[in-house]
Amino acid sequence: MKRLWIPVLFLFIGFAAGLGVMRSQQAPPQTQRFPQFENENVRVWRSLVLPNAPLAMHRHDHGRVIIPLEGGTMNIVQQNGPTETHVWEVGKAYWLPANPPGTMHADVNAGSRPIEVMVVELKNDK
Repeated sequence: MKRLWIPVLFLFIGFAAGLGVMRSQQAPPQTQRFPQFENENVRVWRSLVLPNAPLAMHRHDHGRVIIPLEGGTMNIVQQNGPTETHVWEVGKAYWLPANPPGTMHADVNAGSRPIEVMVVELKNDK
């Protein structure tokens, strides 16, 4: 009976080591979009924008509501140079209109903490 604890100990050590390997293999958080809902009227997604990791250049053909889950200062950097700065506070909602034709922008988190927002894009806003 005294020797039973040795295999159990090795089993526990192997399990703990396996958890450590699994945890180390998980990808660190990245700037990305997470689709939430879509129909013929709206498209909804959650965006996580990390500091120093902007969203790639893109555009929005429709107006959208931004609802911060984790606020901060977001710079919207136009492809042709100008930058708009938005300070988004948790508990508030913000309107951003459709982008002008032929333009693109990148969303750049200007702070030191992640910004997370829910975006509700209105497909029939024209």
